[in-house]
Amino acid sequence: MTSIVVFGGTGYAGSAITREALSRGIAVTAVARDTSKLDAAEGLTLAQGDAFDADFVAEVAKDADVIVVALHAVQSDGSELKDKFQHFVDAAANAGARLGIVGGAGSLLVADGGPRLFDSAEFPDAFKGEAKSHAQILDALRASDTDVDWFYVSPAAGYGSYNPGERRGTYRTTDEVLLTDAEGNSDISGDDFGLAFVDEIANPAHHQARFGVAY
Repeated sequence: MTSIVVFGGTGYAGSAITREALSRGIAVTAVARDTSKLDAAEGLTLAQGDAFDADFVAEVAKDADVIVVALHAVQSDGSELKDKFQHFVDAAANAGARLGIVGGAGSLLVADGGPRLFDSAEFPDAFKGEAKSHAQILDALRASDTDVDWFYVSPAAGYGSYNPGERRGTYRTTDEVLLTDAEGNSDISGDDFGLAFVDEIANPAHHQARFGVAY
């Protein structure tokens, strides 16, 4: 049985990935600072702790087939995921696991040749810090010489708890350019993002690469 560890298991993306994985018989260890928000379920193990603690990360992930990082790039205390991300790379290397990252849409290109979405005039200033910090993780992974088989999944521009949508059971993928529909909207529901992410876990198609998902 495939076993995954989801750091950020109580978050919007992490909980969707957890639900989808459990529905397929994948064993999930959901990690959070406070796991009381999670209900017991068959195949689910809860691990409470600090995802920025290297020893904790290594211990909880040591038997995983896939390590999932579904954490905000900028934490409420101002600390940044990029400064601790090597913990997850090292844990994946030691476990012989794949490393899956829930990324942001901001680093996708608005068209072939750019610019990145967060550099466009339409991108809200309030989200630029989070988006650019997350992009630094992607850029660092691409520049690294790690042997870890990582994948980084960028959602649609209109992805989030403010726009949960409904499950359609379908999605499209892209390499670098933001996907939009015929009306120019870029959306994906929480459930269908979880579907796409777990599809990559079940049937690996992207190796040391980013891909985006949207309708």
